[in-house]
Amino acid sequence: MELTKRQQDILDGKEGDVKAKVMKTLVMYGETFGAPKMVDITGEYGHLVTSFGLSVMKPVYDLMDTLIEGGALSSQKFSVDPRPLEDCVPRNFIQNIFFKVMYSKQADYDKQLRTLGIMSDDAYTCTCYMDEVGNIPEEGDILSWAESSAVVYANSILGARCNRNSGILDLFGSIVGCVPYFGLLTDDGRKADWLVEVKTSVRPEAQLLGSAIGMKVMEQVPYVTGMDKYFKGLDDEAKAYFKDFGAATASNGAVGLYHIENLTPEANKQGRSLLRENYMTFIIDDAVLEETEKNYPVIWKDRNASPKLAFIGCPHLSSQQLEDWSDRIDQALQKNGRSKVAIKTVMTAAPAVMEDFKKSMKAQRIQKAGVVLSHICPLMYMNNPKCASMPVITCSNKLRTYTSAKYYKEDDLLKVITGGMA
Repeated sequence: MELTKRQQDILDGKEGDVKAKVMKTLVMYGETFGAPKMVDITGEYGHLVTSFGLSVMKPVYDLMDTLIEGGALSSQKFSVDPRPLEDCVPRNFIQNIFFKVMYSKQADYDKQLRTLGIMSDDAYTCTCYMDEVGNIPEEGDILSWAESSAVVYANSILGARCNRNSGILDLFGSIVGCVPYFGLLTDDGRKADWLVEVKTSVRPEAQLLGSAIGMKVMEQVPYVTGMDKYFKGLDDEAKAYFKDFGAATASNGAVGLYHIENLTPEANKQGRSLLRENYMTFIIDDAVLEETEKNYPVIWKDRNASPKLAFIGCPHLSSQQLEDWSDRIDQALQKNGRSKVAIKTVMTAAPAVMEDFKKSMKAQRIQKAGVVLSHICPLMYMNNPKCASMPVITCSNKLRTYTSAKYYKEDDLLKVITGGMA
């Protein structure tokens, strides 16, 4: 692998033994994927996926201590995925004890992250690219990020360049200021392998559309047509839609980049020249989406159990989505003659997004109706035996994929949580 003088100096230990090991790890990572060189990070901030203080992650905490003691701190500030717990989120006595044991290292790990260079105590979110958070890469920026839904959004909607790194490698890139040059960092790696033609009668549910595409193309790049009749540009509504769409492509498949004709930056500039010479075609109509939803497994012990909890916001909601969901819940409750939601419901968003929203009358009204506003990671809340046994429902395909939560389309979920459907 070709290295610059600075990169070679780090590898040779001229900035310390710990940094040398970090660089060696990244070089080996790059060589595994045939990277010819390392390229400098140009994005202002990093993003780490490992945010949870699990008691079983001792090797991670030992590694962090080694980095700190060796002076191998991040060369850039970074955001990190959401924390797993917040007192306002419902949990019973047994779950509470379990969580305290399971996440007993959270406070210690938060301290390590502050030393290493986290942006702020509000920077715990999977949607770091929200305006309120401020980690918004420019088009063409080279990043060292992990977190599948954040990476696919940065690549696709913002036009930045980042591979689907694993946890720890994201931090390593930020420490030495460079990453291996391969995959989605290259022009060729950003070519589309699939032409996906959306031919539905109405705008498809973002989660189902992303799920269908992810399961079909897996880790390859799709070029999606037919969505420009539903969106005229990347406004707040479109960004929120494709945030959820991208998370579904990344969780049901391994998509790190998608192009939306006439909407996303590279598709706007290059059009169908982004398609590879021997691209494959996938047509999505109403029947495909119906079959996708029909094939979602329900892994509850009692498939007919009454839901005990609902999560909205995985990935975290935007400020517009918080307002829209609040309006929809409020209107549905009035229609059904209710003042409170029928089951416990949690809406999640980035801390900075949520704190702004909580100042509004809509937030006060929705909280009176029994909706909990939080900034936890629903996935990490659910990803344990005590919560996995609960009948939890969600409109998030990502949460459905990784946990025992049962999926409902947004309108159907709304009916359940507002008492409009048994």
